[in-house]
Amino acid sequence: MIRVQYPQPAFKIETRNGQPHIFDALRRKWLVLQDEEWIRQNFIQYLLQTMRYPAALIALEKEIRLGELKKRFDILVYDRDHRPWMLIECKAGQVLLNDAVLDQVLRYNIALPAPYLVITNGNHTYGWKKETHRLTPIEMLPEFFTHY
Repeated sequence: MIRVQYPQPAFKIETRNGQPHIFDALRRKWLVLQDEEWIRQNFIQYLLQTMRYPAALIALEKEIRLGELKKRFDILVYDRDHRPWMLIECKAGQVLLNDAVLDQVLRYNIALPAPYLVITNGNHTYGWKKETHRLTPIEMLPEFFTHY
């Protein structure tokens, strides 16, 4: 398991039409604040503030195609050559991180082959480095600049 020390949140949150909304600074828009969105926003801040990943190389909730299916990944970090580097799947805090969640990120990895895969529910975070025909568990997220 990867230990994640989340930075102190400084989110803009407001109520709109009776529902809480959070401002996503990367996408520059207000989003309905659901459990999974809270996890995603906190993990993004961990990537930016703690891990110092460049904001310009992070994509959020973009559509991908898996055969005839249209899906949306949660977080994708690109390398400096704008190739997929780390694919991250976020789940709500009460969702168990099991084989089904890993299978989901592996399916997304078919369309977006990235050497690092991560799943998180905010309480627990697991990651793997893809190597020839196997996944090797990692105990910490790689530092961005040491790899490029």
